[in-house]
Amino acid sequence: MPPPEETRTPARPRIDLHAHPGRCFLHGLGGGDPARGPDIEGALTSLRAGRVTAASFATVADMRVLRPTEAGMSAVRDFAPGEAFEDHQRQLAGLHEIVARPGVRAILAPEDVEATSAAAELGVLLACEGGDFLERDLTRVAEAYEAGVRTIQLVHYRVNELGDIQTEPPVHGGLTPFGGDVIGEMNRLGMIVDLAHAPWSVVEPALARSTAPVMISHSHLIPATSESHPRLLSEEHARAVAAAGGVIGVWPSGFVLQSFDGYLDEIARMVDLLGAEHVGIGTDMDGNYRPVMTRFEQFDDLEAGLAARGLSEDDVTLVLGGSFVRLFERVVEAAAPVD
Repeated sequence: MPPPEETRTPARPRIDLHAHPGRCFLHGLGGGDPARGPDIEGALTSLRAGRVTAASFATVADMRVLRPTEAGMSAVRDFAPGEAFEDHQRQLAGLHEIVARPGVRAILAPEDVEATSAAAELGVLLACEGGDFLERDLTRVAEAYEAGVRTIQLVHYRVNELGDIQTEPPVHGGLTPFGGDVIGEMNRLGMIVDLAHAPWSVVEPALARSTAPVMISHSHLIPATSESHPRLLSEEHARAVAAAGGVIGVWPSGFVLQSFDGYLDEIARMVDLLGAEHVGIGTDMDGNYRPVMTRFEQFDDLEAGLAARGLSEDDVTLVLGGSFVRLFERVVEAAAPVD
């Protein structure tokens, strides 16, 4: 007997390049407002109802030092020695508990996407938003890989040891030497380098340093109007990532987008600019600012809306997840051979 309709994964993969389902980064934290605590059960239910093949479950490396400010989110203090790594371990332990649940599978290799779909399971792509937990220790990249992490976003809202960020004045003048070493180690291991939150001064040298294509897991183009935001991308920025074989996850943030229809228009605009093979979906679910996409069930609306905007079946398949699978395959192919 086939699985129930609400849990059957479609042949067309649906993959969220960047999300924090159920505010998973709060798992095991304790204290605070229970109403704002993690809701893993609700997230898993929504993912299954949206027939999502795999979603990023991302830690937030700088969470302990972030606070809302007039400019948005900013680091308001330095980490205590070892604090970033300790909190990384807490968050990662929570993700491991999620992966251990029945019907859930870690996405450790490209072929796991197909296996997850065939088994009607939910795939979890373990990700780290920010390399702050490395604390200048390159060996922790391999430790993260062994723990199942397959993508690290170099920077977030704290100017860390890897490079500058989009939302704060420059400190390093771009990518640091340590940031370059991290990219090299991730290339060696077959991990996906995520350049979300990184300014062009970081992206340009990162593209030159990386021997594999990269992704920007959640952003979108600067709008044609005069309204903008530092987190958005110029056409030149986006084209450079695509020219290197990379993928950009279009982000349903309310910084400048006003509606879900506007988000669909933005995806179509990115496809027109780069080609569908370089475009994906990065919802930033449960960590997004004024999101115009609020539930994983809206993947059905994404599929229908993109088709209504004239995208071919093949292009819709690429945007909803196929482009990520291709990227992951290329990253793994470029990795150092295993002895």
